[in-house]
Amino acid sequence: MRFSATTTGERLLPERLAIRARPLLEQLDQLLFATDERGAAKRMSLVAFAIRIVSAAIAFLSQVLLARWMGGFEYGIYVLVWVTMIIIGNLSCFGFQTAVIRYIPQYREQNQFAKLRGVLITSPIFALASSTVVAFAGGAGVLLLSNQIENYYIIPFCLGIVCLPMLALSDVLHGISRANSQAIAALGPIYIIRPVLILIVMVSAVYAGYQPSAKTAVISAIIATYITTLIQILGVKADVFDKVPAGIKKIRLREWLAVSLPIFLVEGFFFLLTNADVLMVGRYMQPSDVAVYFASVKTLALVHFVYFAVKAGAAQRYAKFSHGDSSQLASFARDTVTWTFWPSLAMALVVLALGKPILGLFGSEFQQGYPLLFVLAAGIVARAAVGPAESLLTMTGNQKICAAVYAGTLALNICLNVLLIPLYGLMGTAIATGTAMVFEAAALSLTVWLRLGFFMAVFLPAPKRTDEA
Repeated sequence: MRFSATTTGERLLPERLAIRARPLLEQLDQLLFATDERGAAKRMSLVAFAIRIVSAAIAFLSQVLLARWMGGFEYGIYVLVWVTMIIIGNLSCFGFQTAVIRYIPQYREQNQFAKLRGVLITSPIFALASSTVVAFAGGAGVLLLSNQIENYYIIPFCLGIVCLPMLALSDVLHGISRANSQAIAALGPIYIIRPVLILIVMVSAVYAGYQPSAKTAVISAIIATYITTLIQILGVKADVFDKVPAGIKKIRLREWLAVSLPIFLVEGFFFLLTNADVLMVGRYMQPSDVAVYFASVKTLALVHFVYFAVKAGAAQRYAKFSHGDSSQLASFARDTVTWTFWPSLAMALVVLALGKPILGLFGSEFQQGYPLLFVLAAGIVARAAVGPAESLLTMTGNQKICAAVYAGTLALNICLNVLLIPLYGLMGTAIATGTAMVFEAAALSLTVWLRLGFFMAVFLPAPKRTDEA
């Protein structure tokens, strides 16, 4: 007999309390057991959010320990190198890590198993090959430009490049798991296993007598990433590959690239936009400033994670709804805005209330980043007000215009950073980033209206557009 929160509540609670609790318990049953797309998306978003909360706690603890062990200067070097490697590793997939989220459900729904087998085999091989080429090019670039790079960055960057193929492969495996609605398999390795392993390897290295330097931290990250990706390979093989019926494989690389490359532009601009502030601080300021700014960003991680959790649960549902009734797509999209905005706002208020003591955990010098939290939180909440609009556009075939929006937002962000960092330092970076987020949210909401005919913003109505509009 299946568990029911409603039945259990009626059995265990006093009658009057059970009557009052019944609507809430019915909603809980709907969340846990609904078989429609909306219910599945809610469950995946809830699982994703739970994983990201655990991940945030793990990541925050590890960053606090690394900052205290390494000091602001070495910690800042590690942060800049690792963030750069994460960005390049993601870009090295050339959009395949997101394209599979669109194609796998489509091929399975249409019983096109030959194409399904083809995309499952091709996507990881392509990502591994392309990222290896990028890694060699990156290593050559660091060596050729070594006279223009500060000495303390050269060795950590050269070490970090070793990690690129595994980061790219990990992202594609993450996409395959997401496409199969396996939230734990998709998010667990990247957001829980890898940061835990980085911390374990780093602690082991320090206790073994190695200096707690940026080099040691980067090597720890490399070891953790290779182990994590191996775990992902074994998991995806068992959960996905082994469950696809055997047969011929149809490889449509040109067709897939035609879709993945515009997605690459969207993802690339988004990824660069998300991390441009850290990179710009690293360009114009000292590693210790990078450390302070990154600690401020990490303090706001829980607010960001609401958005990413909803996106993780909604992307493949957007793709499915895009081939059906447009009113269902509009209704579901508006739901995802609600799921994103209000929890993000609540999280932001909590983080702002506790921000100063939280930053103090990194070290007393990190508390100078507290004023930055208010500006950055305003931008994050503005982005949350339109939900995962870029994912909606990408999954409905509007990836090119979405890429243009992100290109414009990234250009605005960089120009504002160049202008404001020399005048206001870290606060200039926060203002530039917050302004860019507000612009991004407004542009995405307008693009959804123009392309799909409904508003995707928390305080706006959502009628279908008429021809006269």
